[in-house]
Order: sequence, then structure tokens, then C-alpha cells
Amino acid sequence: MYFTDRGIEELESRRGDEEVTFEWLSERLREFVDLNPEFEIPVERLATWLARLDDEDED
Repeated sequence: MYFTDRGIEELESRRGDEEVTFEWLSERLREFVDLNPEFEIPVERLATWLARLDDEDED
């Protein structure tokens, strides 16, 4: 188990029944980076990964 799993589990237990849009998620990520600029690169990597989930492998 990774340390981040605790946060993911809390998110799931507190908000797992909610539906959100990617627009809403994008705004929350922007707010988070504004408050925590040291996390800009990891948030950018997560957003890019989510955006490209359905892309075919380019290998």
C-alpha cells in the first residue's frame, strides 16, 4: 500500500457516490496548484495521464 492510498480511500469514502464533471475537476486541480505550487508538476502529470487514458499505445 502506498502512502497516497489513504487519501484515495478517504476521497472514495467521503465522495464516492458523487458525480463530477471534468470541468469541475479541472477547476479543483487549478485551485490546488494555486495553493500548493510545489505540486504543479505532479498535478500536470496526473491531468495529462487522465486526458490520454483512451489513447492507443504509440509503441
